Amino acid sequence: MSETEHPDGQEPDLTPEPSAAEEDVEAGAEASSADPAGSSSGDDAQTPETTRAESSPDVPAPAEEPAAAEEPAAAEEPAAAEEPAAAEEPAAAEEPAAVEEPVAAEEPAAEEDEEEVAPRVRPEIPGADLIPDIVQEGEEYLDAEARAAAEADAEAAAARGEDEEDEAETQPIADAAIDLASGARYTATGKRKTAVARVILKPGTGSYTINGKTLDQFFPRPTLQRIIRQPLEAVGYEERMDVIARMHGGGVAAQAGALRHGISRALLEADPNLRGELKRRGFLTRDPRVKERKKAGLKKARKRPQFSKR
Repeated sequence: MSETEHPDGQEPDLTPEPSAAEEDVEAGAEASSADPAGSSSGDDAQTPETTRAESSPDVPAPAEEPAAAEEPAAAEEPAAAEEPAAAEEPAAAEEPAAVEEPVAAEEPAAEEDEEEVAPRVRPEIPGADLIPDIVQEGEEYLDAEARAAAEADAEAAAARGEDEEDEAETQPIADAAIDLASGARYTATGKRKTAVARVILKPGTGSYTINGKTLDQFFPRPTLQRIIRQPLEAVGYEERMDVIARMHGGGVAAQAGALRHGISRALLEADPNLRGELKRRGFLTRDPRVKERKKAGLKKARKRPQFSKR
């Protein structure tokens, strides 16, 4: 406290003068009371501690030095993070190179294979290089017309063979020995389907009497007449024996088959040595083909009624 003299004779002011630090504290208190909200958000707001630290020249600011030291560390971190990425880029670039090396090595091999394959030479005859089909001997160099002629000759030869077989069958059996006494009678029964024929063979002139009618009247079809005459023609007695038959059941074709079967069995009664030849020609075998029976729920043996979906 200093006492000052005033010339006017007034009493001296004994209040102490505020120091610079106290003035700063009072200024900060007034600012905080005037703007309480801005004290927390504003950058210019200062606390009493900071004001004291600034006012005292002897005390250093320890808080600012670590902040200054941390800033370069924060700036160096991105650089450190970028260094691995920069280090990885060459590795990523090297991987495709390692993959491409085998491909580059395979390309020359493919070119070598292509070079080894010889180009196809066009044959002088079109299709000569193809695998031929199996051809019979003697027809290797025949054209289409010659092959057709050869096939026609083969068919003609087969037809001639069939005709020869038919002629052999129509020729009479040379060793047939049948007793043709005046009182000789040979009886047998023939069947086919539901037709039954009871046959009597006796010496005569080759006439046929079927249910009191002649052959032409009872069987007007020439094919059926030929079927009935086959057994007697086979043994050579078509004009030396008469046939008397009683027929019932079946149709016309079935009756003709039954009559042939009965005549053949009657000839077997006359001469048992004829069995082999008659059996080979099929005259002694009864035809087993018959009509199939009707089934329940069907219209015929296998014919079904029309199906209606809706």
